[in-house]
Amino acid sequence: MSLADIISPEVPYLRRYARALTGSQESGDAYVLATIEAIVSDPALFSTELAPRVSLYRTFLKIWSSLDVNDRADNDNDSDAEQRAAVGARRTLQSITPRPRQALLLTSLEGFSATEAAAALDVSDVELQSLIDQASQEIAEQVRTRVLIIEDEPLIAAEIKSLVLSVGHEVTGIARTRDQAVQAAKKIRPGLILADIQLADGSSGIDAVNDLLRSFEFPVIFITSYPDRLLTGERPEPTFLITKPFEDETVKAVISQALFFDQSARSGAA
Repeated sequence: MSLADIISPEVPYLRRYARALTGSQESGDAYVLATIEAIVSDPALFSTELAPRVSLYRTFLKIWSSLDVNDRADNDNDSDAEQRAAVGARRTLQSITPRPRQALLLTSLEGFSATEAAAALDVSDVELQSLIDQASQEIAEQVRTRVLIIEDEPLIAAEIKSLVLSVGHEVTGIARTRDQAVQAAKKIRPGLILADIQLADGSSGIDAVNDLLRSFEFPVIFITSYPDRLLTGERPEPTFLITKPFEDETVKAVISQALFFDQSARSGAA
């Protein structure tokens, strides 16, 4: 099996991880592209002693730490899109506390075991746990907000509501359709939306969110049983994406990450 065949199945999920770290599809994809280019240029960067997924993420995190991808912004030969992505990546790195959130998202969002996450980050198990504890402390100290849940399955909606409340946020409502979501958001403006893709009446959570984004801005986390359908690279994709069935810690970690970037953006605009 070729190296391309080994890496290809993992790339959509690496893109999900990258955009969760950077808070941007453009910036995340810039890092993933830089990772793939580095491996093609020097296959030795991809360790065959580790599981393929762990090795790919480990290479990505080394690229992330090197900041080399940001040099694209200073290259006059690059396209405007590449320059914007690189600049966005640089700004992200200036504002984020990277290692704790890298560790938390590896274990919560990507489902790495502690051993796998430690190998990807090139740290000991003890160091990994310390990083995760630090990220968890950041979550506990995060500013609270109002959350609208768009979910047509009552049991799943109730579970998400319980999770949101458990980390101190307020739930403004639960909508089962596109129209209900729009009405609920206009009644009480949310600071965050958690949205399913397919809704009860056949409408789309994506369409509901797009309707609302025409009126005001807010971070969005999409929840779906079929993340591969949204990670094609062929169109604009969600920055934050959770796969069903989900773990409680995944939802908590991604909520924290989405609010982190929203608060950073508002602070930067102030």
